[in-house]
Amino acid sequence: MTATIAYGAVEVGTELPARSFPVTRATLVQYAGASGDFNPIHWNEKFAREVGLPDVIAHGMFTMAEAIRVVTDWTGDPGAVVEYGVRFTKPVVVPNDDTGALIEVSGKVAAKLDDNLVRVDLTVTSDDKKVLGMSRALVRLA
Repeated sequence: MTATIAYGAVEVGTELPARSFPVTRATLVQYAGASGDFNPIHWNEKFAREVGLPDVIAHGMFTMAEAIRVVTDWTGDPGAVVEYGVRFTKPVVVPNDDTGALIEVSGKVAAKLDDNLVRVDLTVTSDDKKVLGMSRALVRLA
């Protein structure tokens, strides 16, 4: 696949469609099974509180993966992401109720580079708190 967004059609400041991603305890158990990360802070409320967390928290890599979906949905090609990195700033706290938590993601083209590359900066929050900092992707457009 190739990115469906043309480099020439994008300007610095172009906003990507924002998305919201729900996270429940069931989601975390499914992710633990897929990733092999069974750390009890991601599923055991008692343990999470004993180690000083407010409640069960989402896996950092899960949060990171949900955030980059804004970019891959925008480009139409996951392979267009050349580089991606974040800093984990706050955990996504997932209460044990029907609604769980919500990861809110928006993105903006921050720079146009050579070779059809753009840098996309993402803003990732949950419960009005920034959960990923320095969330940036280099993306090769068509």
